[in-house]
Amino acid sequence: MRPIFMSAGRKSPFFEKHMLKKLWRKMAGKADAASVKHTIPYAEHGLTADDISFAAEKTVSRLQQAGYEAYVVGGAVRDLLIGAQPKDFDVATDATPEEVRALFRRSRIIGRRFRIVHVQVGPETIEVTTFRGNGGAVQNEQGRIMKDNTYGTLAEDAGRRDFTCNALYFDPVKREIHDFHHGVQDVRQRRIVMIGNPAERYQEDPVRILRAIRLAGKLGFTIEERTAAPAADYAGRLKEEPPARLFDEITKLLFSGHAGRCLGQIRALGIAARIHPLLDALQQAAADGSGGIIGESLRNTDERVRADKSVSAGFVLAALMWDKLNALWQQNQANGLKPAPALSRAIADLDDTVERGWGVPQKFSATMREIWILQPQFDNRRGMRPHRLLAQLRFRAAYDFLVLRAKTGSAPQELADWWTTFQHAEPEEREQMSAAMTAAANELPSANRKKRRRSRKRKPAAAAANG
Repeated sequence: MRPIFMSAGRKSPFFEKHMLKKLWRKMAGKADAASVKHTIPYAEHGLTADDISFAAEKTVSRLQQAGYEAYVVGGAVRDLLIGAQPKDFDVATDATPEEVRALFRRSRIIGRRFRIVHVQVGPETIEVTTFRGNGGAVQNEQGRIMKDNTYGTLAEDAGRRDFTCNALYFDPVKREIHDFHHGVQDVRQRRIVMIGNPAERYQEDPVRILRAIRLAGKLGFTIEERTAAPAADYAGRLKEEPPARLFDEITKLLFSGHAGRCLGQIRALGIAARIHPLLDALQQAAADGSGGIIGESLRNTDERVRADKSVSAGFVLAALMWDKLNALWQQNQANGLKPAPALSRAIADLDDTVERGWGVPQKFSATMREIWILQPQFDNRRGMRPHRLLAQLRFRAAYDFLVLRAKTGSAPQELADWWTTFQHAEPEEREQMSAAMTAAANELPSANRKKRRRSRKRKPAAAAANG
């Protein structure tokens, strides 16, 4: 890499420009008496550059060589302190997005509410944020931050973080952790503590309630009493959030690997407000003791996530909303519709809100519909129908859903067992199984058989005219 410093006596333009800006920020930061920096040496935390990814180390080193402050920040530092392997690494710096962009050829600036830079190093993407300042954030009438591109000092940035465990800054070069809010102590005591006044912070961004729930569930932490107290009162503000943002936070909770524990946190916080259909379903599952198809689906999902196996978001969402859909399906059948049309109508009743009102991406909602629409077809086990269903693209997902329904009493266990045998059988055995179902149907009393309508012979046109 080309050296940033040109000589011992001549600094790079980046460095000279940055020194003036750094001096101004340092003077401005002295007014923030509430934040006191505690520098924790290597002997007390034991972290080194080897504990972070090559891409994160290279990003921090290059920013520091250019004269900027730069640290690995947030969840990665927290996870390393508790012995967990971070999934990604974020970097915080006093360089502006434009200055970061100028340093890294493979980078791009993204975001509106707060601009960040994605730096590509090999196959890894490092998210680089500029220290946030205390003033200049644009808020709406409810106090929610709508736009925030005001930059500040390291101390100010730490004060703007949500929880103390996320306000930790690791310098892999000096092997130091900078901690302004006793975050290391809170990590060691395994607790979630809000920075600042919790009520005000929830008002600024009510999504922090869901983050507290997810972090506590995922990490096995407790939510500190002062942080937990106002959560139920401010949970209703979540429904004012953009549906897509709310959906994103809910799915992070669902696929945290500890969704069951997250349900326990929802119950412990006493959140009862109707916020979002998916969250409402989770709340109901929490109230019911995590039973039924939702609880079973989340237990399976947690096991797969923790085993690092793939998970279908569409499948989990289909299970999450099944009770609501099934109630509509049964109601339509009670009103005289046959099973397949009854289910189609129930799905149509939900369709208008799934993608728009719920913020569910179309790729997920399409999977949900395909899994649901195939459920009545599992009852058709005669002739060629089971063979055609087996060839469907979504058969496996729909079959897994049938098994889940049978396990929770929403479908006959005999039906799930028949399909388990049928799909693994040889072609000849499949023929015998479907033939046996046809023969059994023919042996039913005539009253139980579906009557075929006789086709009426149409009169010749001339006879009809004379008549």
